[in-house]
Amino acid sequence: MNIDLTETTSSKINSALIKARRAIGSPAVGMVLTLVIVTDEGNHYDALKAASDASREHPSRILVVIKRPGRSPRDRRSARLDAEVRVGGESGTGEIVLLRLHGELADHAHSVVLPLLLPDAPVVVWWPVDAPANPAADPLGALAQRRITDAYAVERPMEELEARAAGYTPGDTDLSWTRLTPWRSMLAAALDQARATVTSAAVESEADNPSAELLARWLGNRLRVPVDRVVTDGPVVTAVRLRTPDGDITIDRPEGPLATLTIPGQPSRHLALKVRPTADLIAEELRRLDPDEMYAASLRHTDEAPPHRAKTTARSTKKRPKPASAEAAK
Repeated sequence: MNIDLTETTSSKINSALIKARRAIGSPAVGMVLTLVIVTDEGNHYDALKAASDASREHPSRILVVIKRPGRSPRDRRSARLDAEVRVGGESGTGEIVLLRLHGELADHAHSVVLPLLLPDAPVVVWWPVDAPANPAADPLGALAQRRITDAYAVERPMEELEARAAGYTPGDTDLSWTRLTPWRSMLAAALDQARATVTSAAVESEADNPSAELLARWLGNRLRVPVDRVVTDGPVVTAVRLRTPDGDITIDRPEGPLATLTIPGQPSRHLALKVRPTADLIAEELRRLDPDEMYAASLRHTDEAPPHRAKTTARSTKKRPKPASAEAAK
């Protein structure tokens, strides 16, 4: 059921949610959290689709905050809240509220969102694009236990990572880190099998890939060895090489969903290592709302351990195109 509201208030939106629930005979129980998406008109559809898919695993109230401050001084002085309430259908067992904040109201999004949060439930805020420099200091971010950003969605991802490290607060995370979960799991399993001493490592990827940079920092932090960054044609992270006295332990994925694992003294094997959609990344983040200490340690590794700072080795001078969606990164 969809209900459109113009020039409305948070109180009227709450009433519309209750009305919609009663109309479809579905009580507002079973929702485990409130997911706040802060985005713009151009990106809200893809973000909402990913969040809706993730909510099938985590029934949620999804609040999509779309700020429209206006271009002219007259538009900026006005203040209006329009909303669209969706219950049932594509929202599954949860609820969706699209909030369009016009004029001066765009600067007070937290005042609109606060009355709409589920009582006694965790709050997660996700910025698909244009995240604040310090998410925890943002008025909306201050409401949340978990704050999700995506360094891959900006023009200068390496600078974004440095900003994330400088302003890190427990509860912050980034989808560039979430994309690394399969890589980190496979590397840990490979080291368990090889039981060799790693002397150095290399991460191969397209240029300026934040996931590759975080992977290099994670390896440097955990193994305490120098880590090279090798630039390839991509796409995204293409290989990781752990150098040992017995030979290289390698996970190589030049393209496609399959990777090749090579361990000295063992036959090569193929592993599934596909690029995961954004919905899977969000669902993973919603499974755990406590601070991610490993992300924090990896993010800050170059600041804490300058001798192991990753270096870049040019393997290809071909400049990689910027993908249309951040789902292309891993």
